[in-house]
Amino acid sequence: KHLKFSTSAISAQAPAEKVNSNTANAEQIAAALNGVGDNKAKAIVEYRSSHGKYKSIESLENVDGIGEKTVASNKDKISL
Repeated sequence: KHLKFSTSAISAQAPAEKVNSNTANAEQIAAALNGVGDNKAKAIVEYRSSHGKYKSIESLENVDGIGEKTVASNKDKISL
């Protein structure tokens, strides 16, 4: 039983991993964020390439197709 508890405690921490919007590739972004598919993830990376690093999580809203609701629902999954 103790081992089972330890295993579930470890797996319970796994979803807490965040995706770094300034370093992640499109695949990593699409896999980590709800409502963000391949095309939106590519747009996030392309925006970063042409405008520089994101200064805040909210600045992701500047990307075409990424709105306030998408950012708000993924806020706990994004780091800078």
